[in-house]
Amino acid sequence: MHLLSLIKSWFAPFPKIRSLDGLHGLDKADVLFHNLVAERKVPGLAVSVFDKGEVLLQKGYGFANLESRSKIDPKSTVFRIASISKCITGLAFGKMVEEGILGWDDSLYDHVPYFPQKDFDMTLRQLASHTAGIRAYKGKEFAMDRDFSIKDSIQVFKNDPLIFQPGHGYLYNSFDFVLLSLAMQEASGIPFPQYVKEKVLMPLGLDSTYTEKNQQQNAANFYTKRSHCFKPAMPVNNTYKLAGGGFLSTSVDIAKLGQAVLEGKLLKKETYDQLLTSQTVNGKPTYYGLGFQVSQDASGKSFVGHVGNSVGAYTNLFIYPKEEKVVSILINCTDPKVQKVLDEAISCFFEQMV
Repeated sequence: MHLLSLIKSWFAPFPKIRSLDGLHGLDKADVLFHNLVAERKVPGLAVSVFDKGEVLLQKGYGFANLESRSKIDPKSTVFRIASISKCITGLAFGKMVEEGILGWDDSLYDHVPYFPQKDFDMTLRQLASHTAGIRAYKGKEFAMDRDFSIKDSIQVFKNDPLIFQPGHGYLYNSFDFVLLSLAMQEASGIPFPQYVKEKVLMPLGLDSTYTEKNQQQNAANFYTKRSHCFKPAMPVNNTYKLAGGGFLSTSVDIAKLGQAVLEGKLLKKETYDQLLTSQTVNGKPTYYGLGFQVSQDASGKSFVGHVGNSVGAYTNLFIYPKEEKVVSILINCTDPKVQKVLDEAISCFFEQMV
């Protein structure tokens, strides 16, 4: 897309800003989402909310493509889901444990003996909980555009020292999940994407969840926000970090994923207990389980799920076990700095219970 086209897209008619006066609950949330587009804070977003398994809100706002003005459909518009991918990987990890392919506390070296030996051993549980000591991105590694396989990609970080002794610190990163997916692939003898598709996506009916290599034509365009316009996001290849941030999906599919977790589908209760329990480091909770955040939202309500940010995407999956609600929000823009508005809108969904 040329710069002139981008500028024209930026100043083309957007929806009018709507007043919040006198609004509560679902009506207020709807206007908050609408105004994110009207105020040009995001190009578009898809929202799917379930309440006790019933659809509370399922709607697209704004544009999948700014140049063509194609609208977003929560059922069919495909977004990068960023770190919500880790939840999918967590479920696949749990399934492998149930099948006896590997164990929670297996050493990485049991399955990936060619990874350079470090000063300390590290376990799959530690990788899945970001307590293994593997480093985070350096510079622009988050935006690599190289066609690495999962195995080949470890060359990026394999020779670097651990940041801390495994089990004695917490550092959120995606390289942990590169190693976890590699161990899963080696242990099962099945390519990681194939295992996830056959054991997680298909059983849960997530028919619109893909790898980037299998991206469909109805994928949204991905953008980065600048001071005066949205620009197409830089090209990236997320194949190697599929497990930590490479899947694409619709907001409806992600809500279905959340509902499956809420209802305990796919896995045994004791497996979910492992995935959804915060790990502890030095006696303090990390607020992270195995592929899932285990925390509280801005209003203090307990949730499991994930917030994600990647090139051309910003995402929320909040699963509320006590209230039996699931919230899925997908945005086709690198972190647009709108989480406070999303938090305000999410809090509105609970006003329906009053």
